[in-house]
Amino acid sequence: MIDVKDRILMIDTETTNNFDDPFVYDTGYQIFSLAEGTLLERSFVNADVFFRDDLMRDAYFADKIPQYLDDVRNGKRIAKLWKVIKNAIYCDCKNFDVKIACAHNAVFDSRALNKTQRYITTSRYRYVLPFGVEWWDTLKMARLTLKDNETYQRFCFNHGFITQNGQPQFTAEVIYRYLIQNTEFEEEHTGLEDVKIERKIFEYCWVNDPTIDGRLWA
Repeated sequence: MIDVKDRILMIDTETTNNFDDPFVYDTGYQIFSLAEGTLLERSFVNADVFFRDDLMRDAYFADKIPQYLDDVRNGKRIAKLWKVIKNAIYCDCKNFDVKIACAHNAVFDSRALNKTQRYITTSRYRYVLPFGVEWWDTLKMARLTLKDNETYQRFCFNHGFITQNGQPQFTAEVIYRYLIQNTEFEEEHTGLEDVKIERKIFEYCWVNDPTIDGRLWA
């Protein structure tokens, strides 16, 4: 159960390579609490991966590379070596006494962070978050909150937001479209921008049920 004073790390990664061994080239995050609001936000480009043509040619959103270069030039994002990014995440969690890390489909983001750490350090260091920080998943929270919600189901069926099995989709983009009632909204698929909509999903689910259990490995 979430306490309104709990500090939460909402994090999103964009990756290359493959689904089983994803390497992070973009990570954005906010630290916030339900009581205090936003305490910190950062947007990093991982120089160890992003400037490797042999890795980035496999990036799913490789067409965004020029946008990232512009963002780095104008200071919107900061390009750093992975060890600097990892240290920032770790220290920010410690300094703000973060209890929970959260992402949409957190299985993937937790894997991506740790796979990147192991790849770059040749497994000398294996984990990114401090010991004791617990992973939560807004995908799980949204399914718990919306799976029996007839209004959400009708929204998805009316607009074709359904899976191949004929079930409502639970992507962050579709959920956020429902929350703002705008079927034209398109997710940026960049770290910090996606964090902002995933946080809205988190807050919506919590308001619906303050006792919700969003733990990834409950």
